[in-house]
Parts: sequence; C-alpha cells; structure tokens
Amino acid sequence: MRVLLIIPAHNESKSIVRVVSEIEQQGYDYIVINDGSTDDTLEICQQNRINVINLSENLGIGGAVQAGHLFAFRNGYDIDIQVDGDGQHDISYVPILIAGVMNGADLVVGSRFLDDSHGFKSSFMRRVGIKWLSNLIYLLFRVRATDPTSGFRASGKRAIELFCENYPSDYPEPESIAEVLRHNFQIVEVPVTMNERTEGKSSIGILDSVYYMVKVTLAILIQASTRLTVKKDS
Repeated sequence: MRVLLIIPAHNESKSIVRVVSEIEQQGYDYIVINDGSTDDTLEICQQNRINVINLSENLGIGGAVQAGHLFAFRNGYDIDIQVDGDGQHDISYVPILIAGVMNGADLVVGSRFLDDSHGFKSSFMRRVGIKWLSNLIYLLFRVRATDPTSGFRASGKRAIELFCENYPSDYPEPESIAEVLRHNFQIVEVPVTMNERTEGKSSIGILDSVYYMVKVTLAILIQASTRLTVKKDS
C-alpha cells in the first residue's frame, strides 16, 4: 500500500520543519501544500529541501487539502492522510489510520473523544460546536462521528477520487464526512491523542464561529437531503 501524508500549511514557518522531520524519521512519503503563506513558509521549505507544492494564492484549508488529494491520485497512492502543519497531530497514530483503511473503511477519522486520554480536547465553546455537529450527522445519517472537525484523517482510494472531484472549501472536515456518507461510503473513527498548537493560530476565529456553525449545518442538511432523494429514486 502506497501512503502519502498531506500537510496543508498556511503561515507555519515556525513548525513546518519539525513536523516534516518527524514524518521523515518514520519513513512516510509526504507533500506540503503551501497555501499562499504570507510568511517565509515556502522559503523555509525550499531551503530545507522539503517536498512542497506552492499555491500562489490562499485557497483555504479545503483547497489546500484537495490539492493534496489530486497529487495523491495522480501519483497512484492508495491512501492519503491529512496532517496539520502546526504539530497538533501525533505521527505515531498514522499506522492506526492506515489499518482502518486496509480493513475496508473509505475514510478513517482520528477522534479525540473515543477514550479518556489527556490530550488536547479543544476549547469549551468548540467542544459545544463539535457535539452539535456530531448529533446532527447522527440524526441525518445514523452514523456516530464523535469528532467531526478532526483534520487528522486517512482516505482510501474511493474517497480520494471523490474528494478530487468535490471537496468543501471553507470548513471541509464535517462537510466531507457528510459527503462520504451521502455516497454510502464507510467511515470509521479511531482514538488518537492530539497536541495543543504551540505556534501560529487557528484558521477559525471567535467571530467566525456563528457563521461556521450556520454554514456547515446548512451544507450537511443539503447533503443529507440529496442522499435521501437518491435512495428514494433508486
């Protein structure tokens, strides 16, 4: 099985070398997607001979991750795994994600909430949002996703091909779960521990939270209604 780690990076100059070094030590193929950074992320990647694709404009996390899926598809990878460029994701859990795909899942999501680990669980308000999205997905699809905003995830061949054609742009993690379920693909979660970011800042600010919840909720509702229509007509 050929595995590629996709590292979307927007202004991650302080952490990108450390993240890539950990991946290289484990022997995984990887590609950094420099998402129009305004700092020296690209220069640092080039100076350290890091595998990088440079997006001349900031496409957002969705566009950056989709660029990684396209790279994986065009280069014949069987599995690709999204890993944040800020060091939050623990590379030691990659084999568990890979095993989930090899056991038949199309999308394997690393969840912070499946065990009692003491890793970083996010802020209180974000946990409230995560719970809302988890319940919404369960209500509409009857599949429990305990950590729908997790960006630590592995995609198998069918999911890679799907995401090459259609991947949400603004807040892709929960919407992409709904997209996978809309196509009746299999999704599983595995327990992981995440680190708190030590550099940079989240792409979602406090003022964006209400917009985030409304937009994602509407998008998931639309995806669910499309799935129901397809099932009814078949």
